[in-house]
Amino acid sequence: MAQKFPVSDNDPRANLERLIRKNGDDFSSLSRMLGKNPAYIQQFIKRGTPRKLDEQDRRKLAEFYAVDEQLLGGSNPAAAGQALAHRNQNMVRIRQLQLGASAGPGSLADDEPPQDSMAFGAKWLKQIGTDPDKLSLIVVDGDSMDPTLCDGDDIMVDHSAAERPLRDGIYVLRMDDVLLVKRLALRPSGKLSIRSDNERYPDWDDVAPQEVNIIGRVVWKGRRL
Repeated sequence: MAQKFPVSDNDPRANLERLIRKNGDDFSSLSRMLGKNPAYIQQFIKRGTPRKLDEQDRRKLAEFYAVDEQLLGGSNPAAAGQALAHRNQNMVRIRQLQLGASAGPGSLADDEPPQDSMAFGAKWLKQIGTDPDKLSLIVVDGDSMDPTLCDGDDIMVDHSAAERPLRDGIYVLRMDDVLLVKRLALRPSGKLSIRSDNERYPDWDDVAPQEVNIIGRVVWKGRRL
């Protein structure tokens, strides 16, 4: 059966906002899920632009929340059974870990169980080429990776990268019990170069690989406006 949800004066914007609040989601995450700019959902709800959701976006949102499209402005109610059947095919939730990867001087952080999740399109995740169960989201803490990564950015970490040969890129790593996000490069000597994109912060060259615990490679970032 379809999820029971009170209609607010047949107002799709009010209904969508209540669904978002009820499920602990946010405007920008849903916008990215739809492949839109981060302000898309907020502009629809708060400014009335666009005047109505296009059919494809409305269908995705109805499937994601397992509600009738009619609640979001559709003229015909969607079958809730179909919504539930297609939801797992179209959307995948990635766990959000409540710890920060320091892009500043470093912060102590112990691994914690997931506290929340964010949904992404299954097709988009497939393009990354890894198992979604090996992905997680964490928040950047600090500004040493500015302008590439800023304080408060969400980053998606591919933990399977820790099981493969290292290639140049941005990684979450642990050194001396400090969780960091830095740019890594493998030097001809076999040692690592660990660099900050912000020139105000120091770099480390010729670091022995055994001194670094690779947590995962950063494969996506999301930024709040």
